[in-house]
Amino acid sequence: MKLPEISIQRPVLATMMSLALVLFGAISLSRLPVRELPDIDPPIVNVTTVYPGANASVVETEITERLEEAVNNVPGIKTLRSESREQVSNITIEFNLSRDINIAAQDVRDRVSRVRGRLPETIDEPVISKQDSDARPIIWIGMSSDRFTPLELTDLAEKQIKNRLQTVEGVSSITIGGEQRFAIRLWLDSEKMAAHQVTVLDVQQALLEQNVELPSGRVENWDREMTIQTRGEMKSVEAFNQLVVRQNKDRFVRLRDIGHAEQGVENERTGARNNGRPCIFLGIVKQSKANSVAVSHGIRDQLELVRPTIPDGIEMVVNYDESTFVEESISEVWLTLGFAFFLVVTVIFLFLHNFRATLIPAVAIPVSIIASFAVMNLLGFSINILTMLALVLAIGIVVDDAIVVLENIHRHIEKGMEPMDAAFKGMKEITFAVIATTVALVAVFAPLALQSSTTGRLFVEFAVAIVGAVIVSTFVALSLTPMMAARILKPSSKKQGFLVRRFEATLHFITRLYQSILQGLLDLSVIARLGILGMLAVFLLFASQLLYSNLEGDFLPEEDKGRLFCFVIAPEGSTSEYTDRMLKQMEKILSETPEVEIYGSLVAPGFSGPGLANNGIVFVHLKEERDRSVQEIVNSPGGIRQRFFTEVEGAIAIPTIPKTINRSFRSPFQVVIQAGDLEELDTFVSDFVNQLQQSGFIQNIQSSFEYNKPELKLDIDRDRAAALGVSIQDISRTLQILFGGLDVSRIKKEGKEYDVIAQLQRTNRLTPGDLDKIYVRNREGSLVQLSSIV
Repeated sequence: MKLPEISIQRPVLATMMSLALVLFGAISLSRLPVRELPDIDPPIVNVTTVYPGANASVVETEITERLEEAVNNVPGIKTLRSESREQVSNITIEFNLSRDINIAAQDVRDRVSRVRGRLPETIDEPVISKQDSDARPIIWIGMSSDRFTPLELTDLAEKQIKNRLQTVEGVSSITIGGEQRFAIRLWLDSEKMAAHQVTVLDVQQALLEQNVELPSGRVENWDREMTIQTRGEMKSVEAFNQLVVRQNKDRFVRLRDIGHAEQGVENERTGARNNGRPCIFLGIVKQSKANSVAVSHGIRDQLELVRPTIPDGIEMVVNYDESTFVEESISEVWLTLGFAFFLVVTVIFLFLHNFRATLIPAVAIPVSIIASFAVMNLLGFSINILTMLALVLAIGIVVDDAIVVLENIHRHIEKGMEPMDAAFKGMKEITFAVIATTVALVAVFAPLALQSSTTGRLFVEFAVAIVGAVIVSTFVALSLTPMMAARILKPSSKKQGFLVRRFEATLHFITRLYQSILQGLLDLSVIARLGILGMLAVFLLFASQLLYSNLEGDFLPEEDKGRLFCFVIAPEGSTSEYTDRMLKQMEKILSETPEVEIYGSLVAPGFSGPGLANNGIVFVHLKEERDRSVQEIVNSPGGIRQRFFTEVEGAIAIPTIPKTINRSFRSPFQVVIQAGDLEELDTFVSDFVNQLQQSGFIQNIQSSFEYNKPELKLDIDRDRAAALGVSIQDISRTLQILFGGLDVSRIKKEGKEYDVIAQLQRTNRLTPGDLDKIYVRNREGSLVQLSSIV
């Protein structure tokens, strides 16, 4: 191979090649994204559809089953899971690891669009989203105030703060958790509606006819023209109260006669608090492949600029920052990398006793490591804990090539050869061995990069980082190392320092001790030697097995990241107010825990559509300076878990320490149960859960299947309805609007559109008896009491 000879003869060329490697590596290092672990998430696509006012069984039959049938034949599906709950259908499709998530999402979108005509008209348009690790918020900012309502905070965030934060480099979007979006609420009184002979469908039709703005053409002559704008839209609450919904003889019936309009919010069932104060949360989603640490620093800098511009009394704090732990972990690995480099160089010096000789591998190591970043960038990898650990490990591997080359050249110099001649002769002897060593190392680590399982993908970047460093180190060992050896090496000095003499003495003592032990074994008979070695092997085997059997098995160890999630699950049928009271009990316990710094709670969290009223979550951030670990805070006697169990009465409260890989809120142990019908499934699940609870090995058992929510079922007398001229569709639509709340129109405010939602006021929908006060209009225009046909 001519590379060593060319490098020795042309030192400038060898130097420039190494500098080019360093330059490419340094540029790549500045461009590589930073994350905690490699992205090993499988391609997952979610289809979320909201059906306002519908119960779980209606959602399943009318939406979920039809969408499942449509998307089930998309190529590459590994698993398909669906969840039908009140108002929301959610289908989760996991594809094979080799499937491109963008193409998969487009295929799902095409299948959904084909069956859109078979879905109910009143649903919100199905949302197809990619469950990408880079599409999750990496920072949550709590925005709280005692002076401003969540509605006002949401409005401020939408109009002012979101735009400022989105200017930060690397930010993709801003999501708002616990938002209270503006809406006009039309609160209707069933008794007044009956007295004025008005139905809710009359109100809806009046809005369709009177709250409208359509293009009206233009007026034009030979020289000028003017467009005509018919201002038919309602602009204020008073305009809605003045809305004429019906004319009874010579009298107009207005909305104010049967209820009232007011400014309100779209979703009254959700709410958020931060350290006990009403709030909203701003979630920062970074761009794909963006540096999460740089995004975090940019967001924090922008917050310092935003705070002076917002009204007094509003507090903005960072509740959660994923990059904090990532930055600390990567910094520790960088420190380990530097310390490993120092130890390697020190050991080389102790053995070679030559500063000039030590300088050569001290230069070769950073060149190889830095150039490895270029390989990682070329393959689209990231700086994470595993790739950095790979480089730490690689230090001990890449130095081997340099040492082998250096030691052989140094040996010839010690024999009296000139450094230049020694370099040529040494490289002729050792080049093949260096290449063979590289091939062997690549053969060891390369198969790790070929694995296709989830666990295997975790180590792809690890393996490639090591292989890249080894290949680069071989190039450096065959170019830069012999060139430097030929020009800076000199015979070692016979004079040795105190430290070197002590090291040599210790090394000679260990060598003599080993020789004596080895000689003693060799002096024994063959049978005796085999007996001693056999007993030693058996002892080590059993000791290893004993130690291994006592180790706990897990995908990744549980780490103290200074945060935890606390969930509350109230009984089925609980209102959001009841769940909120349970959350306040949990907040009280957390506020009394000295290690807790910030806790943010959310009632009915809706991460994929409207949330369940009986669910709640608390995000907890612990103090940096504390004596107890998060595991001790949660699981110790008198800890959060025990206090939740004994003090939160009327609901299940569960503290959870988040895992690195398990980023969803699902439990680590899951069982899938299938049955022919719902009643059979409910019976089997109940028995199975009871057996698990009695076993004593598992705690906090939860089932995604809930068949016990209280329901009020209305059976319509079809013959009677037909005889009275009442449409079944009008009955369903009336109940959907009055009891479910439905947007029946829109209002424009400051350039944006908001919903106009009609619903019975709370006092008219407290008991089943309130259904007796509802009327529908038949084909002749007369009112028919609902209780007469159901």
